[in-house]
Amino acid sequence: MKIGILGTGHIGKTLVRKLSAAGHDVKVANSRGPDTIEADVLSSGGRAVTAAQAVADVDVVILSIPLHRLPEVAPLIARVPAETVVIDTSNYYPGRDGRIDAIEAGQVESLWVSEQLGRPIVKAWNAIGSDSFAKKGKPAGSPDRIALPVAADSDRDRKVGMALVEDTGFDAFDAGTLAESWRQQPGAPGYCTDLTREELAAALAAAERARLPKRRDLAVAAIVERVGDGTRNPDAEYGVRLSRALYM
Repeated sequence: MKIGILGTGHIGKTLVRKLSAAGHDVKVANSRGPDTIEADVLSSGGRAVTAAQAVADVDVVILSIPLHRLPEVAPLIARVPAETVVIDTSNYYPGRDGRIDAIEAGQVESLWVSEQLGRPIVKAWNAIGSDSFAKKGKPAGSPDRIALPVAADSDRDRKVGMALVEDTGFDAFDAGTLAESWRQQPGAPGYCTDLTREELAAALAAAERARLPKRRDLAVAAIVERVGDGTRNPDAEYGVRLSRALYM
């Protein structure tokens, strides 16, 4: 497939490498320009381009930027044809994104994103830590392969998202509609806990919506205390152990 990725942060750069290695034609852009994208991000064949070039003539656009910046790219996404699948990997963290009243009042993060962009989206790759995503992918059929939830209102779009998740080395789990995607938000049992397909099904079902924000904020406080700031992600061992202790 022809894929355009916006963002070269923790998740974005691994998406470029993995999807390129899987044989997809991948273009990538960031907010600073193509000359600032490091060579290792492009090591599997991805091409550095401008943001406008990244979303032009592609089958899929993947947004891997902080949630609060998604409204900034809405004019760019407005140019993308309706048949192009738009996938969002973001999560709401108030300490980084600022307070978003609609989400604080209970709106599902993915539905807020869809409103900001003015089009349907797929939610994928948001429920795994960056270190696990970079290091723990396995071939299909491998024992203990980690599963990732994929949510969308369009069955077609969800199937595309699931196929690409499989291509990055993880079992894709059909998580239903965007209205149910709160079950894969920060603080939920299936968020950053590195579960198998069978374990993930139970975790999504066990999620308690009212408890998510407090659990999310406890995890952030613990991570900041350990690594010293809110911009670095913990390594997989610590991150998974912490998430399982707080969320499950």
